[in-house]
Amino acid sequence: MSNQALDNLEVQIAKAISFLQREMQSVRAGRANPSLLDRIRVDYYGTETPLNQMANISAPEARLLTVQPYDKSMMAAIEKAIQTSDLGINPSNDGKVIRLSIPMLTEENRRELTKLIKKMGEEAKITVRNDRRNANDVLKKDLKDSVLREDEAKRLEEEVQDAIDEAIKKIDSLVEAKISEIMEV
Repeated sequence: MSNQALDNLEVQIAKAISFLQREMQSVRAGRANPSLLDRIRVDYYGTETPLNQMANISAPEARLLTVQPYDKSMMAAIEKAIQTSDLGINPSNDGKVIRLSIPMLTEENRRELTKLIKKMGEEAKITVRNDRRNANDVLKKDLKDSVLREDEAKRLEEEVQDAIDEAIKKIDSLVEAKISEIMEV
């Protein structure tokens, strides 16, 4: 039973880390990347639909993204969704393609993005720590119910802590890598 708790913990940690990676991809680092638009949702006939399911998104140049909608009638809705997003990018529309020019990041913008990345990393750490608490609760319950011996419970508790320490190191390294990418001029 308790090995199952450890396996479950590892699954939860992997989910938290992959979620952090996806969230950080959508933070712009000064160069065009189609994943910048991953969080944008467009009202498609009453349904909030991810932009990447409604259009072909590409980065033909280092500072330019192009969005080519599959349904040309959605051009205005896509443009509006991009304008109202937190990206701070103004789209230009030629009737067929929406072009997004990615501006250079100012020092102030870089600092704000750094704060955002650190906040995302801290939220991931909180999630991982909550997962540790849940795993330890299962171990305590198993010990109380005599499913585990005390020495085995102690060993598993140490394994849980080791897994958490590794996850926090991984989160810190991901955050540091993204911050260095953002601060790169």
